[in-house]
Amino acid sequence: MRKNKIFLVFISAVLCLTFFTPKTISAAEVKLSFDHFYDHAELTKALKALEKANPQLMKVISLGKSHQGRDIWAVILNNPKTGPAEHKPGFYIDGNIHGNEVQGTEVTLYAIWYLLKNHGKTDLATRLLDEKAFYAIPTMNPDSRDYFINKAEAHRTGLIPYDSDRDGVADEDGPEDLNGDGFITQMRKKDSDGRYKAHPDDPRIMILVRPGEKGEYTLLDDEGIDNDGDGRINEDGLGGYDMNRNYGFNWQPNYAQSGAGDYPFCFPETRATRDFLLDHPNIMGGQNFHNTGGMILRGPGAKNMGEYSPADKKVYDYIGKKGEKIIPGYNYLIVYKDLYTVYGGSIDFLYSVLGIYTFSNELDMDPSFFFPAGGQERDEEEENEELRRMRSLAQKLEEMTYHDLVLLGEQFSDWTPYKHPLYGDIEIGGIKIYGTRVPPLFQLADTCHRNAAFCFFHADQLPRLAFDKLAVKKLERDLYQIDISVKNTRVTPSISAVAHEKKLHRPDRIKVEGKNVKLLASGRLTDRFRGITQKVKTREDLIWIESGVPGFGKVDYRLLVKGKGSIKIIYDSLKGGYLTKTVTLK
Repeated sequence: MRKNKIFLVFISAVLCLTFFTPKTISAAEVKLSFDHFYDHAELTKALKALEKANPQLMKVISLGKSHQGRDIWAVILNNPKTGPAEHKPGFYIDGNIHGNEVQGTEVTLYAIWYLLKNHGKTDLATRLLDEKAFYAIPTMNPDSRDYFINKAEAHRTGLIPYDSDRDGVADEDGPEDLNGDGFITQMRKKDSDGRYKAHPDDPRIMILVRPGEKGEYTLLDDEGIDNDGDGRINEDGLGGYDMNRNYGFNWQPNYAQSGAGDYPFCFPETRATRDFLLDHPNIMGGQNFHNTGGMILRGPGAKNMGEYSPADKKVYDYIGKKGEKIIPGYNYLIVYKDLYTVYGGSIDFLYSVLGIYTFSNELDMDPSFFFPAGGQERDEEEENEELRRMRSLAQKLEEMTYHDLVLLGEQFSDWTPYKHPLYGDIEIGGIKIYGTRVPPLFQLADTCHRNAAFCFFHADQLPRLAFDKLAVKKLERDLYQIDISVKNTRVTPSISAVAHEKKLHRPDRIKVEGKNVKLLASGRLTDRFRGITQKVKTREDLIWIESGVPGFGKVDYRLLVKGKGSIKIIYDSLKGGYLTKTVTLK
């Protein structure tokens, strides 16, 4: 009887452990949906769940608070079993620096999730997390992001109160959802002297009238009223600063570029990002996510910077042109030449100050990409004005076809009458906030995967260094000749040309460590067949490799060492990795 009781107690204990012991969560069990935009609370929950499931690979930290008090989350991915993060080339991603460019956060989150989910399962994810360190800020603008998602109101800027109309009160006259449909759309008023008329084939579309042609409507801006009684509508809404004009390189003040702030890094979000980047000098590749237009952009952001060096352009071209194949429809372009001039932008700070090869993707194409008018390429410069006008009219019809047949009318609000306190009888309608700039939810996963895949390709092209040769030759007594060859099997050099030219960070170095060893002399092998060397200055048992290891290349050095026993040869690159090999002098 006693034995039976003991057995029953044992079985009960096992059952309790089975049903009540907390279960270890695997990466695959963190279910994230990429047909959904995450507000800040949901993003926080998702990041914490991934960290809990992958504590050995992922760390989530707060870089500080946004102006409205939300955490600016950063993620560090690294496999410590293959070495500390600072000894590996680093890749940086950020998204949603502009509040109305939300899908960059989902792309960044997807990249994090994909690497964790597939580590140990696929060769690429395993290699990337074992050999590289990843640093990510999913949203730089959590304040405006939450407004976009939860209030269906788009704010490009950060949300520090700003007195746009200079009446002594900040943010008192912004857009409002007058017709109560949950979205802020546009106002129009019938006006025979207006500059617009209805499209002849679809009265929902507004088109400009020709010179001398009678108008039908005046477009009145977004929904809103005159809240402060100054006779103007929506002239002093929320926010007032542009984080992507506030970085400390080639910065220009507000009068030259709106939203730049009083001085570089004067806003909490850009300061937090700057400090995070400076704390991780091993970062060698970078990616910013914006929208819209389907572009893979590189700098310079402004013409006054001049062109990049030929050596760095080759690296950018190799990666950027491959990106056009990874993301069909995207074009590899230059910011100031093909988009517009940007002073004080992130892309220029990362490259020109930190020596980081950085791309900025303008996510997603216009609806016209899916319904092209005309069906074939054309030279717009050779077209006359009337032909361009006809194409534009056809294009607007195609966009409405996209809204009707693909988006099924969900993202367009039909024009409805409204009695406005200032304008009288008007109509409210047009494209909703999710009908432009951001992808429809059924397409979001594709946006995430392809752009994450471009990041993975870039990260995989960061320096991949290895000892190609390490030969020891005894000369006499305790003198030894050591020939070292370090190769790089990727396109990215261990030091960018701009970093080398402007001395942005320390060079690579070869170091000799051992109890009974002394580095007497060294030289770069300029002809390894005849043993011809170019003398290199030695400093405390190390030599500096000023230009690093080139992409798809190698460097050869010869060391003269005095000593005996076991010694360690170290190749230490700030952004290219950390190699060690032990040899015996005998």
